[in-house]
Amino acid sequence: MNRGVGGPLLCIGDLLSDVADDGAAADGDGGGGLPLSSPSPRPLQPSGDLHQVFEDNYDQLIQSLDGNDHSWTALTLKLCAALKTADKLVTEANSNGESLLEKVESLESIIKRGDSAVSMVKSLQSVQIKKGGSLTINSNCKM
Repeated sequence: MNRGVGGPLLCIGDLLSDVADDGAAADGDGGGGLPLSSPSPRPLQPSGDLHQVFEDNYDQLIQSLDGNDHSWTALTLKLCAALKTADKLVTEANSNGESLLEKVESLESIIKRGDSAVSMVKSLQSVQIKKGGSLTINSNCKM
């Protein structure tokens, strides 16, 4: 792995590599993660605000890179944290969508069985009415 020459300022490749390494460590053992001096990620927000938060972080980063200050390192970490949060939200939404789809399919199956039972009872009633008798339904019967 080629890294930039040491010194007080990191090259952007070093920073992104460190963030990727920290992210892999945090995913693996549940600890570690971003340095304590980095800004903490915002709590999960409604999806309408997430896009705006990302744009604000990105705009701040671009302004910092255009200027002479060194806040771009913290802003880059903040942007990476926002991207991780967005990735977790997408993963959770996909998982919830799959679960919802399974539940809908289960409900459709139940509705079809109910419709089948209703049509069976209606046909039995019509046959019984044609014969002129009374209809008694056994409530212990499983459908």
